[in-house]
Amino acid sequence: MKRILIVGAMSVGTLALASAAPALAADLPPPMAPPRAPAAYIPAPPPFSWTGFYVGLNAGYGFGSSSWSTPVGSVGSFSMNGALAGGQLGGNYQVGQFVFGAEGDIDWQNLRGASQSGVCAPAAIGGCATASSYLATIRGRAGFAADRALFYVTGGAAFTDVKPSTAAMPYGGGSEVGWTAGGGLEYAMTDNWTAKIEYLYASFQSASCNSSACAAAVAPATVSFHENVVRAGVNYKF
Repeated sequence: MKRILIVGAMSVGTLALASAAPALAADLPPPMAPPRAPAAYIPAPPPFSWTGFYVGLNAGYGFGSSSWSTPVGSVGSFSMNGALAGGQLGGNYQVGQFVFGAEGDIDWQNLRGASQSGVCAPAAIGGCATASSYLATIRGRAGFAADRALFYVTGGAAFTDVKPSTAAMPYGGGSEVGWTAGGGLEYAMTDNWTAKIEYLYASFQSASCNSSACAAAVAPATVSFHENVVRAGVNYKF
């Protein structure tokens, strides 16, 4: 009899536990999700550096004026203009966001202009003309880098051939040394290739035109030449 009572009690207890299990399970907190693996760390790319040497090509347009001083009077300024194209090489060194460098360039140009007024008007003179076939510069550069954009100012020495003439006489003159200054914007399209747009002003004051190129009535003439250059270019940075 005792055995029957014990077995019955155990059965009743088992049934009670089984019926209570769902309720107890509902009261338990949900199991924690397994931890996620940390995301892979991808370092940010290093900032662009302008330090290095470069070589490139450029093309653009030149426009300016020339004036003459002759024994019989001065000639008012007359305009000159023409295309130009050439190449450049240089180097930069970056300190923080400041960039310092130097550049040399030489461009072929076809600048020409003439006047047939004032002392250039008489038939014996037949007009005064000035031409130039090249422009070269050696300049320092200083700028501010906003990552891949470089804003800069530049200045230095300039070289050209100021070629004056009157009527149908051959051009005279020769190479002249002057000064130049300007500024520009350069942008790094890739780590090696950059593109720029630039403005330069160049001034040459003391070219001369003797009797072999100018009519005797105006020789010797002192010829000045001032040029504005707007050009675009590309550089390959090593």
